[in-house]
Amino acid sequence: MKEKYLADLKDIKDIMDRSSRFISLSGRSGIAAGIIALVGAYLAYTIVFANQDYMGYHSSVLTGGSLSQLLLIAVGTLVLAVGTGIYFTTQKTKKQKQKIWDHQTKRLLLNLLIPLATGGILCCMLLLKGYVGLVAPLTLIFYGLALVNASKYTLKEVRSLGLLEILLGLLSVQFIGYGLIFWAFGFGMLHIVYGTVMEFKYKP
Repeated sequence: MKEKYLADLKDIKDIMDRSSRFISLSGRSGIAAGIIALVGAYLAYTIVFANQDYMGYHSSVLTGGSLSQLLLIAVGTLVLAVGTGIYFTTQKTKKQKQKIWDHQTKRLLLNLLIPLATGGILCCMLLLKGYVGLVAPLTLIFYGLALVNASKYTLKEVRSLGLLEILLGLLSVQFIGYGLIFWAFGFGMLHIVYGTVMEFKYKP
């Protein structure tokens, strides 16, 4: 009787957890986003900074053409990463026979987008004013804040990823000339590691 009571309590807890959290995040979406980010970082380095010593903070100068290229790479990377994330998460949700768009999804996206939008607008303003070195650290910091803010509505591992992104962003400010390397590690390697862990841990 006691064992049945404990089992019922566990089932109730699982149902409540599912009703209050979006748990269909796909590990494959993290891996795909990481690979896309690494490709984007490589393109940014080879196309935009090919003839410049990016390791020196004061030596990186963006012309109008290189700025347009950088923004194009950034937008392309974002669109591809979000697109693959939506695709893999949708596929996982269908396999779990759950709804992709519900109250939990809305809360998750709202809490994710507020810091992301704020950071994105700030970074665009800084980039247009020529503060190139601050863009990579701030994108990491605001992305980390967005993950921490949204983590209460999804899997707990998202919070850990967010804290690591914030830490990387702060380190990137300290070593500001290496921003692109920190950016590639934060958005690339950390996502691949996170996605791999999630894929094996929550494999159906």
